[in-house]
Amino acid sequence: MDSGIECTLSQFANDTKLCGAVNMLEGRDAIQKDLDRLERWACANHMKFNRAKCKVLHMGQGNPKHHYRLGRKWIESSLEEKDLGCWWTRNST
Repeated sequence: MDSGIECTLSQFANDTKLCGAVNMLEGRDAIQKDLDRLERWACANHMKFNRAKCKVLHMGQGNPKHHYRLGRKWIESSLEEKDLGCWWTRNST
């Protein structure tokens, strides 16, 4: 699954998380390319991601809050997400 992935990919049980720094357009492009790779992997292995659980959590001040897609569908942005019992909240600025 992680072959060719440029960003940080974390897997735990049935959860997969992709994280990357976006301080320039190259960072945005790297995340999108990795999402495309993950989608191709899922299709090739007759699997699919639960799109209802796929979210983008923009972190850090000055984050440009780019939009990403998985396959042909845009991924929703979220203000907060729970991960392994911890709540992560995006910066309000």
